Amino acid sequence: MASYESFARVYDLFMDNIPYEEWCEYLHGLLKKYGIDDGLVLELGCGTGSMTELLAEAGYDMIGVDNSADMLEIAMEKREESGHDILYLLQDMREFELYGTVRAVVCVCDSMNYITDEDGLLEVFSLVNNYLDPGGVFIFDLNTLYKYEEILGDCVIAENREESSFIWENWYDEQEQINEYDLTLFIRNDSGLYEKYEETHYQRAYSIDKVCALLEQAGLKPEAVYDAFTEDAPRLDSERVYLVARECRKQ
Repeated sequence: MASYESFARVYDLFMDNIPYEEWCEYLHGLLKKYGIDDGLVLELGCGTGSMTELLAEAGYDMIGVDNSADMLEIAMEKREESGHDILYLLQDMREFELYGTVRAVVCVCDSMNYITDEDGLLEVFSLVNNYLDPGGVFIFDLNTLYKYEEILGDCVIAENREESSFIWENWYDEQEQINEYDLTLFIRNDSGLYEKYEETHYQRAYSIDKVCALLEQAGLKPEAVYDAFTEDAPRLDSERVYLVARECRKQ
């Protein structure tokens, strides 16, 4: 899984087109729909804490887990500014440990696609099941096969800002269902000069059927799959889906 070392410095700058407030409203609506109005909620792959902060503002007691110290450093700066009582943990989501159970686990912004093998995904799902309260809820999103095959694969995305620029080159392997993207960053330093950084990231495309089978194997009951930001069933050209699963084995 990528650690977002250099990209962490400019992540929020290049993600300023993401309507986090609208995404949070949708996620909050799903949580309430499945009975989670308050209580302790874990966000896996929390990054710089943008969604974590919004969920805390919505009234949840938040824990954020991420494997990038650089991203969490920015998240903790936001926590200091907001005053929210958020616990951040530097952990890989495939091996995370909590002090107790939580009412819900959420994971958004295609963080789950960074788990590039089925065994790893099963490990995450099993840990989620272990740390959920009886009947607790797991909500996460995924980029779809369609998005990798038809939108991202073999394309180049570039953006130029005064503070920094990036080039994002994609290669999608249809057989392995792995999307590799090489990220080249040019970040202006305090002297006004631009420094070059390079990172390589990998994401995996999963079929909905495979993900649901792994959820069931981990002890979670799939309850719904939605075309992102709706309560409609996924379409053939859906680029992102949300899945809802529930803990069902604890007495």
